[in-house]
Amino acid sequence: MTPAPGPAPLDGNAAAGPLSAVLTGDATLAVACCSGCGVAAVLATASVFRSAMGTVVRCSRCAGVLVVVVERPGGTVVSAHGCSWIRVRA
Repeated sequence: MTPAPGPAPLDGNAAAGPLSAVLTGDATLAVACCSGCGVAAVLATASVFRSAMGTVVRCSRCAGVLVVVVERPGGTVVSAHGCSWIRVRA
């Protein structure tokens, strides 16, 4: 039996709201470098998966996890373990 396909990814713009809690300026214009494949691209080009548990931002090239955002009652928790760096424009 083939497993049911997961939800279709959204574009990187879907991460703008959750990331605005920790990034200044337009989060979709931030450039992130994937620590897996080394590509540097604006977050608007990434694939985003949202669920009740949080938001997962994946690299558009290798699909590695770049950022995980979890919105909790006590505040927003962000892990950018898949990024070598993130540049935010002023």
